[in-house]
Amino acid sequence: MTDVTLASASASRAAILRAAGVDFRVVAAGVDEAAVKAQMIGAGADARQIAQELAQRKAMQVSREHAGLVIGADQTLELEGAVYDKPEDQARAREQLERLRGRTHQLHAAVAVAREGRILWATADTARLTMRPFSDRFLNGYLERQSEALLATVGAYRLEGEGVQLFEAIDGDYFSILGLPLLGLLALLRREGALDP
Repeated sequence: MTDVTLASASASRAAILRAAGVDFRVVAAGVDEAAVKAQMIGAGADARQIAQELAQRKAMQVSREHAGLVIGADQTLELEGAVYDKPEDQARAREQLERLRGRTHQLHAAVAVAREGRILWATADTARLTMRPFSDRFLNGYLERQSEALLATVGAYRLEGEGVQLFEAIDGDYFSILGLPLLGLLALLRREGALDP
């Protein structure tokens, strides 16, 4: 079997791959995401393009030092043209959720696979999510119960947990919403000998 490396420290992405039966190791990529985002936004790139670029950079960087297939992934959140990052603290998480409340935003999830510093395959997927107009009481309780876990996600919510209660409509692939467009990735891993066909 071909070696597989996940170039990401994301516990969610690792859990998705593990649950799908993929054998892999984790090597966090040292890409300066903030600098790349700032440069791309300055050049007029949109949120989907930023996710694609970051996924490819992560995969290429780690693949220069590790044999086999290297998976890079990234996700961006867009609301009316503005790109959002993971909140830095609880206050930012609250502000972000208040901005998203009652509105529709897009999650762009990108994945790329590299070998020896070259991209073999890449794709991106976009989901549209509409938050319900939840009450301040619900928001206060949600932030208290979820605490620091919200800071690890770009949307300040975890759809696979209580975060699903924030929404009234979701249009998109479940795995992409969690941060890893999975089905195409699994097909690529089968083609490249990392999974049984």
